[in-house]
Amino acid sequence: MKHLIAAGCCLLALTAHAQDDRLFKPVKVNTAIGYATPLTPGAIAGVGLSLEPKYAFSDQIDLGLRLELALTAGAVTNNGQTSSVSVKGLTSYLLTGNYLFTTNRFRPFAGGGVGLFNVAGGTVPFGSGPNRTDFTVVGGTKFGGMLRTGFAYGHLTLAAEYNLIPSSTAIFSTTSLRSTNRYLGIKLGFDIGGGRYE
Repeated sequence: MKHLIAAGCCLLALTAHAQDDRLFKPVKVNTAIGYATPLTPGAIAGVGLSLEPKYAFSDQIDLGLRLELALTAGAVTNNGQTSSVSVKGLTSYLLTGNYLFTTNRFRPFAGGGVGLFNVAGGTVPFGSGPNRTDFTVVGGTKFGGMLRTGFAYGHLTLAAEYNLIPSSTAIFSTTSLRSTNRYLGIKLGFDIGGGRYE
C-alpha cells in the first residue's frame, strides 16, 4: 500500500512538473465553418462544418478526432458532357495530428489525418426531355486521408484541408462512370480551451 501511495505521489509530481514546463493547456475543442469545393470540373462548392476535440502531448504536437459534414454538388462526366448531382453530403471521422511551428501567439501549423468518409449517393441527370438519362451514383463508406496547413492566432484558426477520398461509381445499364469525391475545405475556426497558462 505504501508503495502504491508513493507511486501515486511521484506521478502527481511528474504531472505537475510537466505542466510547469508547458505554456499551453493540453485540452481544446476546435469548431469551424467554411467553404468546401469538390476538385472536379463542373462540381458546385458548398459548406463544411467540423468539430475536432484535441489533446496536446506537447506545446507543439497535438492529436485529435475530426468530425465533419461537407455539403456540395459533385459531378459526373459522360462522353465529354458534365452533369452535377443535386446535393452530395460527405461525413468524416478522422484521427488527426498537427505540428505547430511556434509557441508564440501567431502559430502556423501543418498536419493531416486518416479515417472514414461516408459518401452519400444520388442521381445524376444527363440531357433533357426524351434524351434524358439518369445515372445512379453509388455512395458508401470509404477509407481516406486529409492534409492540412494553416495558422492559429490566439483562439482563432484558419486552415486549408485537402481531403483525399476514393472515387464513387455512377452506373446506368452497362455503363460505369467515376464520380470524384476529393474536396478542398477552407475553414475559419475557434478553439475552446487550450489557451496559455496564466
